[in-house]
Amino acid sequence: QVQLVESGGGLVQTGDSLRLSCTASGHTFSTYVMGWFRQTLENGREFVAAISRWGGTTSYADSVKGRFTISRDNANNTVYLRMNSLKPEDTAIYCCAASSRAVSKTETTYDYWGQGTQVTVSS
Repeated sequence: QVQLVESGGGLVQTGDSLRLSCTASGHTFSTYVMGWFRQTLENGREFVAAISRWGGTTSYADSVKGRFTISRDNANNTVYLRMNSLKPEDTAIYCCAASSRAVSKTETTYDYWGQGTQVTVSS
């Protein structure tokens, strides 16, 4: 069992930056692929980014490529999402997830989920 807790969300303006954190407990963090997803009423849940167990492989949604960066610190059981050049369409609840499988954009491959942190980008 893995518990995931996100933090770092907030209200920002267009063009601002935020860094989200997700801290894991309950199992060896480095054994999991980690992902970030975001959820809105209009679009449901969508993939944002993922990172392999030791950080050598990353994957991004086209909508965030070049603006967002996923990274991890296995010593501190934390995965990060650095978000630059934020746009109003980035407004969502951002959730981290852990997977025992390969890096994937598919939410059904993730086994554990956090509750999420709200990011709101004003225009």
